[in-house]
Amino acid sequence: MKKAPLNVVVLAAGKGTRMRSAVPKVLHRLGGRTLLEHVLSKAMQLGADRSIVIYGHGGESVRDAFAGSPAVFVLQEPQLGTGHAMQQALPHLLPGGRTLVLYGDVPLTRVETLRQLLENGGDLALLTAALDDPAGYGRIVRNKSKAVARIVEEKDASAAQKRIREVNTGILSASTALLTRLLPRLSNRNAQKEYYLTDIVELALKAGSKATTAQAGHEWEILGVNSREQLARLERIHQFENARLLMQQGVSLADPWRFDQRGELTCGEDVFVDVNCIFEGKVALASGASVGAGCVLRDVSVGAGSQIAPYSHLDGATIGKRCKVGPYARLRPGTQLADDVHVGNFVEVKATRLGAGSKANHLTYLGDTLVGRNVNIGAGTITCNYDGANKHQTVIEDDAFIGSDSQLVAPVTVGRGATIGAGSTVTRDAPAGELTISRARQVAVPGWQRPTKKKK
Repeated sequence: MKKAPLNVVVLAAGKGTRMRSAVPKVLHRLGGRTLLEHVLSKAMQLGADRSIVIYGHGGESVRDAFAGSPAVFVLQEPQLGTGHAMQQALPHLLPGGRTLVLYGDVPLTRVETLRQLLENGGDLALLTAALDDPAGYGRIVRNKSKAVARIVEEKDASAAQKRIREVNTGILSASTALLTRLLPRLSNRNAQKEYYLTDIVELALKAGSKATTAQAGHEWEILGVNSREQLARLERIHQFENARLLMQQGVSLADPWRFDQRGELTCGEDVFVDVNCIFEGKVALASGASVGAGCVLRDVSVGAGSQIAPYSHLDGATIGKRCKVGPYARLRPGTQLADDVHVGNFVEVKATRLGAGSKANHLTYLGDTLVGRNVNIGAGTITCNYDGANKHQTVIEDDAFIGSDSQLVAPVTVGRGATIGAGSTVTRDAPAGELTISRARQVAVPGWQRPTKKKK
């Protein structure tokens, strides 16, 4: 049996005056993604057959931010209310089935909640919430049989109605046929001269339809963003929910309120994350891995038992098992560490592979380098990989020892088991198993004295 189509309409035309920003409100970021991305992601997870975004303020910048998206973008100009916005969506709705209405500035509604709303069926289903402080929201007024009788806005509510805690969130699901029939009947006979989507409820009830409800489990699921303060509040709620889910999976967080996940983070068991770490892109931490305070990881895989010491920055790197990185290390894209590798403080690595057991513990730059197994790279070593126009590769074979303050001028190969004397500048291949030294002869000058300042 063919599934009835599901339309998801996202109302995203608001200006967001209180944001005080040239950026359209729905393009502000929460958890590393725009508010609108969060909402469209929900539509995708629900299996929407068509997603329609009604945009207005910010114009083409909203549409352009989603170039390549399968969503249909429809301009609302002028903006004459939520009902008017839905009227712009009408020509694009797939007939039959249901239509879900979401808001581009309400990013944290759970997919489970929306699925419950859709499963309620009927001509019309409203998402409601029970709030300790319902001020500002339209109240859900029910009849003696507990069915929805109407929605009363706060300005029109009696004292008794203002004590009702169940409120209308604005999110609703309806049969597409009902919306097609009732949206053209909306009126703008009100002080604002706007068309309100909530008027659909009254029209539907008068036509004999029933309105069912589903209730959000958490107040934060219905919160919208109208100011930077509200955005910051939702950011912390979002991050704490990320943290809570990780802790349920066996991750230890030093402080779940000081944690930022701005992409996908997958963790094995007994992972530890200290305070003020940021995870971006796709990050995977295997069992027993630990990340010290203040680290930033972007598109990184960390092997089992590896330790990332505080204030390290890892981007596009693959870390093997039982490695030690940092503190204050920087691993740039293309870095690959095999098992049991040490990369210490103030070491920068780019487009480089380090073999098992190798170490670069202090003040070193390795770029475009192939490092074998059990190599020791002394403090202050630099691979000089760039000639001003092109990048060149350095090869350091197994068991080599690079003395401190050495410069390896690529392209160059250090042979297996070779030793480079401290302070050397190596411009030709260093033979395997031998000591290579390249530095000026040390000279002592008898009788030399330091200059002194002249008396004024």
